[in-house]
Amino acid sequence: MASFSFPGQTGFYSGKVRDVYSIGNDWLVMVASDRISAFDVILPCPIPFKGQVLNQIAAWMLASTRDICPNWLVEVPAPNVSIGKRCQPFKIEMVVRGNLTGHAWRTYASGKRTLCGVALPEGMKENDYFPHPIITPSTKASEGHDEDISKEEIIAQGLASAEDWKVLEDYTLRLFARGKEIAAKQGLILVDTKYEFGKIGDTIYLMDEIHTPDSSRYFYADGFEERQATGERQKQLSKEFVREWLIANNFMGKEGQSVPVMSDEWVNTISQRYIELYEKVTGKSFVPEKLADEETILRINDCLKKLSA
Repeated sequence: MASFSFPGQTGFYSGKVRDVYSIGNDWLVMVASDRISAFDVILPCPIPFKGQVLNQIAAWMLASTRDICPNWLVEVPAPNVSIGKRCQPFKIEMVVRGNLTGHAWRTYASGKRTLCGVALPEGMKENDYFPHPIITPSTKASEGHDEDISKEEIIAQGLASAEDWKVLEDYTLRLFARGKEIAAKQGLILVDTKYEFGKIGDTIYLMDEIHTPDSSRYFYADGFEERQATGERQKQLSKEFVREWLIANNFMGKEGQSVPVMSDEWVNTISQRYIELYEKVTGKSFVPEKLADEETILRINDCLKKLSA
């Protein structure tokens, strides 16, 4: 997708997955592309309808959690576009984990028993539930890899004040609890996810996407305990299957490694997995919608005019 230009535009940022346009001092236009990233690297092939899936899950989840905390979203003028309030972001990601999976499991399996300053219990198996959800923040890198960081380091480095941290921690745990409730109704387990927050004045807002396959990991609840008991792999809906495919093909984003070739069949498989997650998480049928760039621009401009009126 080409980059756009809008009246009153004051900035543009192209992230791993989203293109973000600043409009004046108050508004952001966020366009979810079909790009896919893993190990902080953008993979060469776009995934059909991925942007629409991410945008529409995020919009649905933001609407479903608005009673917990204020969020940035105001309008969704196109399938892959969101417009909302421009916040001053905290330069951290609030990663919250209910199970010992992914990066946490790799850390645990290496013999370490702390992650981001949080003590991990002995005797756990991969995918076991933690006694209670844990927050394992990371820095929000503008380039390169995000880094694990502890609550104490966040406050010491001024990335958040002690007062703001209490609010971030409270919102994060309540949002995760709501996400788990929503998932459970659909026969899923929300395993881990991340939230990003920002401020307007003294008010903290939830930003960006939430509970999407790019920011979250889901297991199927049916058969979870049996699979844990027998050591079988958990059936999951997340982007982890893409990471596992890359690892199996000797790519982890390290220097000198090349991204393996993605066949059309594999690209289509990834697309179908994203659509499956949309339908499973929301309980709605996915309706693919591709707009011409001209129609997308027209809808965005109409929305911005209303907001600035």
